[in-house]
Amino acid sequence: MSLTIYQTITIKQLRVDSVSNSSVLQVGSSGSIRSLSQLYNTGGFTEPAPQLGGDNPLSFVPLPNPA
Repeated sequence: MSLTIYQTITIKQLRVDSVSNSSVLQVGSSGSIRSLSQLYNTGGFTEPAPQLGGDNPLSFVPLPNPA
């Protein structure tokens, strides 16, 4: 089955509150969306990152109180 869709989409403002590794943002129609995940070691790291907690200053960042 062949389907042809002609669309005109006008977006004056688009706000995206959150993006994660598995997010898909689609505007309009798509015949298919295939997932693709690629992992690159661009920093040349040879060891795992240190665990959070203990004396790691990243674990002491104050977070807002969810109200």
